[in-house]
Parts: sequence; C-alpha cells; structure tokens
Amino acid sequence: MPTFTAFTTLGGPQSAEELGEALEGLWPEPTGVGVFEIEDGSGTWEVGGYFTETPDVAGLELLATIYGAKPFVISELPETDWVAKVRRELTPVEAGRFFVYGSHDADKVPEAAVPLLIEAAMAFGTGHHGTTLGCLKALDALASDGFVGKRVVDVGCGTAVLAMAAARIWPDPVWASDIDEVAVAVAEANVAANGLLGRVTCLEATGFDHADLTAAAPFDLVFANILKAPLIALAPDMAKHLQPKGYAILSGLLNEQADDVIAAYEQNGVNLTLRQQIGEWTTLTLRRS
Repeated sequence: MPTFTAFTTLGGPQSAEELGEALEGLWPEPTGVGVFEIEDGSGTWEVGGYFTETPDVAGLELLATIYGAKPFVISELPETDWVAKVRRELTPVEAGRFFVYGSHDADKVPEAAVPLLIEAAMAFGTGHHGTTLGCLKALDALASDGFVGKRVVDVGCGTAVLAMAAARIWPDPVWASDIDEVAVAVAEANVAANGLLGRVTCLEATGFDHADLTAAAPFDLVFANILKAPLIALAPDMAKHLQPKGYAILSGLLNEQADDVIAAYEQNGVNLTLRQQIGEWTTLTLRRS
C-alpha cells in the first residue's frame, strides 16, 4: 500500500494548530497529522499529514492559502519494511558499562558489558538518542563513584531501558512508570525479554501519582527523561519523593533549556552535580541537599 506525505511550514503555534485541525478534515482523510515547532529558534512550525491515498492537491492548496502557510510539498514514500530497515541501520550502543542492542546483534555483546536488549520496533528509548545515551552515561558515572541505588524509579520510562540498567547492576527492585499505557506494555515486554520479571515493576502513572510509588518513596535515584515543561512541573514532587542526598538524572532537554530546569530544581533543594552534553541534548545529574 503506498504512503503519501504532505508537509508545509508557517509561523506561529495558533495558526499551525488550526491548520492541523483543518487538515484532519480533508478527504481523503490523513491517517495521521503532526504539528510541531522546528527547534532552530526561528519560530517556524511544521504541519504534516500521512495518507494511504493520493491527497487532495486542490484542498491542500486552499488550506495553505487560508492559514498563510507555504505550499504543501507532497511526496510518495516507497514501500519499505521499516522494521527490517531500522534493524539494519540501528547499530548497538555502548554507554560506559552498558551495551544496548537488538536481537539481531546478540552475537556482538562484549563479554564484560552489561547487556540491555531493546528491539528497534519498540517505543522511544533505544539508547541512540542523545538523551537516553546521556542518562545511561550518568548512571554509569554514579555507579563508578560507588553509589548503589536501593530505591530507584524511572518516571516516563518509555522502553524502561533506564530502569532495566539499574536493575542489572543493583540487587534491589526498581520501578518504571509512564503516563501512556502502550509504553507501559512495551516496558513490560522489554523487562520480560531481559529476564528481569520481578526485578522491575512497570506502572501506569502521571509523575509519582501512584499508590505503589507513594509506598516505595523516598527514592535514592529517580530517572526522568521527558521534556522541559513536565520536568519543571515535576520539581516540587521530585524533591518530596527524593530522600536526602538522593539523586535525580534528568534529560529530554535541548542544551539551551537546561538552565531553566536547573533553576527550578535548585528552588526545591535539588542541586546540580553533573551536566553533560551530547550533540544538542543535555543530561543533568542533581542531588537533594
């Protein structure tokens, strides 16, 4: 089945959101619509749709004119086995002692490495993104300094790769939570595939809002690889759920966003101990005073 894309750009979030909503009403209707800001500081927004039938060119032209967008660029994507393609191109990742790999690379796991099996078809968190890689490196640094996590939680866990990494190197149970039920199901599948059933508990929760997390708190290590706004909103709760001298490893941040997050956490008594950049992404290690 062929897939078509139609993308345009325009200025301003309100116009972009309105155009995205209007695009959903086009016929043939798109199977998906995306609206997001291009992170280059220009204030430009991109709106795009995916179609399984040739999109209505005249309708797209009309929408672009109404909302002051550039003309839509329409493309037909070749039929591709995307999972097979990603498997070919997604090479294993080394982050300190950790080795993140797909089953197709099982023969490449170094003997001394801590292995983490994550299939390419799963959700965000394969270790290739600068944020996940940064968190794994921050965890490796803490462990190398002699820290041992006894109560660890991965908030917004995605694939649960960070929770599993902690469970691989320390004996105590680890929690992994996500707001999305699909992510929780993916996390549970990954936990089982890595032989960590009973060691990592996966929960559907918003932040720390779950009875099991309340009962397990305070934590001595919290991962939160999410986004700037939810990280800032989470700061007071993070401080409440961290034990004194407990650590937080935070990411999902563009380099220029890190200072605002650091300031929010310092206001809640959680202070920076390590800041590292990988490409355009920053990972922060903080400690509750």
